[in-house]
Amino acid sequence: MACLTRFSSPQLTLLHRGKVRDSLRVDAKTRLIVVTDRISAFDHQLETPIPSKGAVLNSLSRFWFERTRGIVSSHFLGAVDPQAMLVREARPIRVEMVVRAYITGSMWRAYEKGKRTFSGIAVPDGLKKNQRLPKPILTPTTKEASDREVTPAEIIDLKLADQPTYDEMARVSLELFKAGTDLLAQKGLLLVDTKYEFGTVDGRLTLIDEIHTPDSSRFWSADDFAKDPTTCVEMDKEYVRRWLLDHTKDGEAMPTRLPDDVVAEASKRYLQLYERVTGSPLGLPPTDPRDRLYKNLVRERILKDGFVVIFMGSTSDQAHCARLKEALEKYEVAVDQRVVSAHRNGEEIARMAQEYNDSVEPGAAIAVAGLSNGLGGALAANLAIPVFNSPPFKDQTDLLVNVNSSLMMPSKLPAATVIGVEAAALAALRSLNVHRLRDRFLREIAELKAKLRDEDQRIRGRECP
Repeated sequence: MACLTRFSSPQLTLLHRGKVRDSLRVDAKTRLIVVTDRISAFDHQLETPIPSKGAVLNSLSRFWFERTRGIVSSHFLGAVDPQAMLVREARPIRVEMVVRAYITGSMWRAYEKGKRTFSGIAVPDGLKKNQRLPKPILTPTTKEASDREVTPAEIIDLKLADQPTYDEMARVSLELFKAGTDLLAQKGLLLVDTKYEFGTVDGRLTLIDEIHTPDSSRFWSADDFAKDPTTCVEMDKEYVRRWLLDHTKDGEAMPTRLPDDVVAEASKRYLQLYERVTGSPLGLPPTDPRDRLYKNLVRERILKDGFVVIFMGSTSDQAHCARLKEALEKYEVAVDQRVVSAHRNGEEIARMAQEYNDSVEPGAAIAVAGLSNGLGGALAANLAIPVFNSPPFKDQTDLLVNVNSSLMMPSKLPAATVIGVEAAALAALRSLNVHRLRDRFLREIAELKAKLRDEDQRIRGRECP
């Protein structure tokens, strides 16, 4: 099954690419959060994605954001795709508020080694694996490349939050945990532990990131726990963490790839948890998530349905590029312009190309270079989208002398050459193969044919007696 491992669009500015989420600017107050199928564990990014994982995380977060709005406002504005939501721009507080109701996972592993104080809270000797704590406790961590456990006092000393803000985060976290515990109990599930992240919007504490997902929380079956607390089946990311620990030898690096059976089982557990929590299957269509996401973002008018990027070899070509841009924008596509020279800073082309190659929407490139045109070939060597040369010839002599440098591309580098601004723009637009544009071109073709017929009849009418 196809996975979404990264999101990119030249129409949106990438703000942050996290372990799982890609965050992009929509406007000054709004972000698009795309939840990919990437998975991380123990602060390491794994190479193997988990099918449907991003859709489960995003859709579960939406479920919980809507059901906890009476406790705290969240950054959630609306879902635009199973793997994407629009959120309010928030100023993040660099603390993760971890709430634990049972001693398990990393807390248990530390407890086994003799640790008895967690974020300033002392726990007694004699606890057993997965035992329920007398009451939920808060064990906050810093939000860093490698999360670090901190006490409330350290949070204040490090100026991560002031005392009133921390007190509010603590109160809200425990209320959210209780709400989650109560709702899940009706589903036969135990909320074992979780983490909450907060920010501020207009000075008001706001819940951000995710809530009660299998990446941020642990869930057990209440029936399994009643039978044997030590053998509860993991319905969350702990299943992957455990596999990694079981397959890491002393002194060796942890695996970065998961076998197919582990990937399939992890995906199944994520989907089963979603259905059990919400009462309905996720019901994703059997299509590439990139295609689905593209269509949904275009429908919501967050993206235009295609783009053309104009690469100019020199700013002296700006007048030619301006005419290209004007011709393209008549068709309501996104137009990007870049300056790069194949001869002077060609190393930049590969870096620029990644954004366009990864784009969720269809695109094309136009290379504007004339004399010694190496730009078109260099672009075709790095881009997986159509490339068209549009040389800015000054006159017929310039064209005759220099056109060969644009026509003769290296082997297997398909950069076509189109003479004339309007023709180059239309060639790039038609290569997008977007239905909306195809329909418009068909209308234009029909109008041109009708015009020619009218002119023919007019001329014939003049000539006939």
